[in-house]
Amino acid sequence: MISSFRPHLLSLSLLIGVAAPWAANAQAAISSVGSGSVEDRVTTLERISNAQAQLLQQLQQQLSDTQNDIDSLRGQIQENTYQLNQVVERQKQIYQQMDSLSSNGNAQGASTGAAAAAGGAAAAGGDSSGAAGTPASSAPVQSGDANTDYNNAVALVLEKKQYDQAIAAFQAFVKKYPDSTYQPNANYWLGQLNYNKGKKDDAAYYFATVVKNYPKSPKSPEALFKVGVIMQDKGDKAKAKAVYQQVVKQYPNTESAKQAQKRAATL
Repeated sequence: MISSFRPHLLSLSLLIGVAAPWAANAQAAISSVGSGSVEDRVTTLERISNAQAQLLQQLQQQLSDTQNDIDSLRGQIQENTYQLNQVVERQKQIYQQMDSLSSNGNAQGASTGAAAAAGGAAAAGGDSSGAAGTPASSAPVQSGDANTDYNNAVALVLEKKQYDQAIAAFQAFVKKYPDSTYQPNANYWLGQLNYNKGKKDDAAYYFATVVKNYPKSPKSPEALFKVGVIMQDKGDKAKAKAVYQQVVKQYPNTESAKQAQKRAATL
């Protein structure tokens, strides 16, 4: 659309540039029409008038075409803005649903979290080895489209409550779409789901993956905190405290840092 707008604007500028001196010349020509017969003068004036009318018509058409392009661009910008807002709102809803599932897991003695950094993985004492052994109840059906497959995996958790199938779907997703922007979320879900099932070593692995590979993920602070919780659950207070301190240092002024500071004070 912009590419088609620029030629119109250029044409309009050229026409205006040409029209200005031409109009001046035409005016001079009109003022000089003072010799010859009446018929000759009338003919000259008509020719000048017709040329002016033709130029004016061309200018009006160019202005109309340019205005149409501007209106189309404005409509496209509005549509793009609406679509962007929809994506942001969808992402916000997903995070809220993930947090809700975390709260449910806490009530059942299996709280949830996000992922942890490389330091969190080290604190876990090599817990990443267990993740590869997570069983998949069935092979997930994938569409070949990252957005669709990710949303289908999320639906297995939030709508169908099929947690084993969801784990299999997310595992397939992270393997099939290594460059997807949903990678941190998918690993987050895997950590959360495995923790809810009591598979804390697997959970620590996926939590560590998020922060190690995607340190700017909005879930990374909570994830690193969760690794500390896992260490504390396993009775390793020294490692738990070290991870909590890392949360405070690496992600200050976050809710996860506040919770980590409280837990560290009790160890």
